Amino acid sequence: MSVTTRRDFLKCASLAAAASFAGLHGRSAHAAEFTLKYANNLPATHPMNIRAKEAAARIASESKGRVDFQVYSNNQLGSDTDMLSQVRSGAIDYFTLSPLILGTLVPAAQITGVGFAFKDYDQVWAALDGALGARVRQEIAKTSVFAFDKIWDNGYRQTTTSTKPIHLPGDLKGIKLRVPMSPIWTSMFQALGASPASINFSEVYSSLQTRVVEGQENPLATITAAKLYEVQKYCSMTNHMWDGFWFLANKQSFARLPKDLQTIVQNAVNDAAMQERTDVAKLNASLMPELKAKGLQFNDVDINAFRSQLTSTGFYADWHKKFGDDAWTALEKYTGKLA
Repeated sequence: MSVTTRRDFLKCASLAAAASFAGLHGRSAHAAEFTLKYANNLPATHPMNIRAKEAAARIASESKGRVDFQVYSNNQLGSDTDMLSQVRSGAIDYFTLSPLILGTLVPAAQITGVGFAFKDYDQVWAALDGALGARVRQEIAKTSVFAFDKIWDNGYRQTTTSTKPIHLPGDLKGIKLRVPMSPIWTSMFQALGASPASINFSEVYSSLQTRVVEGQENPLATITAAKLYEVQKYCSMTNHMWDGFWFLANKQSFARLPKDLQTIVQNAVNDAAMQERTDVAKLNASLMPELKAKGLQFNDVDINAFRSQLTSTGFYADWHKKFGDDAWTALEKYTGKLA
């Protein structure tokens, strides 16, 4: 099923949200041979969870009920850092995580989140489905988890605030901005003059509501699904970073599946990723009117001014050094020169 209109998407989202707890997690009437837990931090109405539910149904069907693929959305099983620990230990089987947060475990994974690197989706998918993505997956595989071939989309991230719009890097000076748990995120916004605070996604709404932080940054689909527009006033279309989700699997858990079931799970998850990419891109491109109607005020920014600020403060040079020449060259193969 493709998401072609906002109405169609909301219809699917409503069905997903209305499912019973048992139905949400895909339990069948008969005990399955393998029960697999997949967890994420996004609301049930986000395209990720709609497509994950479809993948779960496909896995159940193609495995003839041998596999019960359970979907736990919206931080049900803990914060990002909690769930990363759980998938590493095998307490959960699968988890989707931003490459940048994964950078706390696999530093090389952060390279796809370098600020203002990818100009458009053509560059993103060429890199992530190509040599750069393969390079990152090789580094992830050195741990107790591995990443499936197809990364899921989150979209280009925008900056929201409750105090003032952001037009130029100087407007970020002193702004208390929530960022995820990631060194490169913190580094980038420090270079832009903000005061970044690392906060798990499960606490973002309350942190904005209580003014622990003044702003945050996320794609429009996430701003909508998490209702962040209720606690923010301005949205600056910074497009400062493309972000996605590696679908991570615990190696031992996956190895316990017979080869035929491994293939069924891999195919269902990778196909769902491709569908979710289309959903998210369309949704992010269509949400501005809806968010404007909810009171969010939009403005464009001077992208070149932001890139120049990152260059002058040494952001690109510092991360080039941290990632190394080979990795940086692999990135610039797709993005062009960054500094």
